[in-house]
Amino acid sequence: MMKIFRNFLLLLALTFVIHACPLAQSSRDGSEVIGRWNLTVVIEDEELERLGLFRHGLMDTEGFPGWLEVRRSGFSTLIGYYVGYEGSARPISEVHFSVEDQKYHFTIPPQWMDIPDIYFEFTLENDKLTGYKVLDGNTLHWTGVRAPDLTREEPPIWGTPKNLLDDNMSRWIIPENNKFRMIDGVLVNEEVGGNLVTKEKFDDFKLSIEFRYPEGSNSGVYLRGRYEVQIEDNYGRDTDDLIIGGIYGFIEPSVNAARKAGEWQTYEITLVGRHVTVVHNGIEIISNRPIPGITGGSLDSNEGEPGPIMLQGDHGPVDFRKIVITPAIN
Repeated sequence: MMKIFRNFLLLLALTFVIHACPLAQSSRDGSEVIGRWNLTVVIEDEELERLGLFRHGLMDTEGFPGWLEVRRSGFSTLIGYYVGYEGSARPISEVHFSVEDQKYHFTIPPQWMDIPDIYFEFTLENDKLTGYKVLDGNTLHWTGVRAPDLTREEPPIWGTPKNLLDDNMSRWIIPENNKFRMIDGVLVNEEVGGNLVTKEKFDDFKLSIEFRYPEGSNSGVYLRGRYEVQIEDNYGRDTDDLIIGGIYGFIEPSVNAARKAGEWQTYEITLVGRHVTVVHNGIEIISNRPIPGITGGSLDSNEGEPGPIMLQGDHGPVDFRKIVITPAIN
């Protein structure tokens, strides 16, 4: 009889634990904000100019993109990552949640700007984030929606390759501060200037590129205008997620396959949904890895939509003698 009673108590205890666990992760503890979020930050003309956001040739009065990830560390602590209008994904040591007013807040240090720490505060309602950030004394309002998973149910069927280079650069939107020129069949960015963006937008694709850069230079290729594959003079450097061949701030190449400055190099890039493969100078350095979110300098945060190819011209000189894209047709 005692054995039956002990078994009953054990069963009762297990039932309590099972039913209590969902309560520990209910909306009242902040766990509903866990996930990845595409942000849009809205500021006015004069703030854009004062903060130097026009220098990329990307910003307008409708706002600029950002990205936020919130995850759980241990039983209850919320941590995360944030991507702003430039730079790489920055870790958030803790996302604080107030049960009383159902608000979240966190603070991160600046990355490439000489300003005080940046403060964020936001709420979640109807599965949408609404908040503000305090950047160098400016209060910037923003909204966030959940990032799509971009899962593909079927493998891509590839269409006809398209050459994106011609003598009059007809496939590109030319910015006012453009420094790119076609010289003897080579697209040459002579000095720091604007970014080139294709007129056409693409969903899934294969991209074949031949490029070179002078010593110490820096550029990049943005896939769908949102994910930067880094181009930089990193010959001989140890790998990390900021060097040539990496998805900037997110995915580290398995090896550094860079050649010396001044030599022609190749990229073969395949993007299907979120998954990217990068072959650099004949070596597969990223193999079908998911890209978590947009990288700094993105055109927008609308990850569920097709986007253009963007060539970074605002960092340094770079030459391209081949840019061929093969879109998927399904």
